[in-house]
Amino acid sequence: MRVILAEDSTLLREGLVRLLIEEGHDVVASVGDGEALLSTTAAYQPDVIVTDVRMPPTHTDEGLRAALEIRSRWPEIGVLVLSQYVEKRYAAELITGDGERVGYLLKDRVAQVGEFLDALDRVAAGGAAFDPEVVRRLLARTTHTDPLAKLTAREREVLEKMAQGHTNAGIAESLYVSQSAVEKHVNAIFDKLGLANTAGYSRRVLAILRYLGS
Repeated sequence: MRVILAEDSTLLREGLVRLLIEEGHDVVASVGDGEALLSTTAAYQPDVIVTDVRMPPTHTDEGLRAALEIRSRWPEIGVLVLSQYVEKRYAAELITGDGERVGYLLKDRVAQVGEFLDALDRVAAGGAAFDPEVVRRLLARTTHTDPLAKLTAREREVLEKMAQGHTNAGIAESLYVSQSAVEKHVNAIFDKLGLANTAGYSRRVLAILRYLGS
């Protein structure tokens, strides 16, 4: 896998580069700001970019804005965002579209090497990988505006797993239920959120996006 890494902390950047190389990946570039991320992405066309959110010069949202531009210009390139924070608005914008080849992990998750590498593989393979804490915060809504208020506790669990990028089989294994039970919960979620089976649209992605608009 060809990877570009964008992280302004030299220590963390070099640690991630070493980890990825040891896992057999080709780190074609490692940079410390959003502008360099865009220029190296244009030059190398990697399989995946891994980027921090807050980088020079303002240390606000340069990395995430670069990630969004990469999603727009090169949709075939996977984008995995690492952050110390859950940026709700940007996380929602990040997965707008087909919801493929995208992930958002909190930096604490990088310490759990297996989960980080699994997320990287899933994004590169065309899937999604969202940190459970990110999903929980995106799901947080008041009952007055929460489109998920009609869902049961189990349906919420299933939707959370969907938002993390798990397949029905993966959800079944995680929740210790049958795959047919998961399929019933998924269909109930679609019905309660009013998502018709319309050609050209993924109800799975729409279910995730439905509550991210506000």
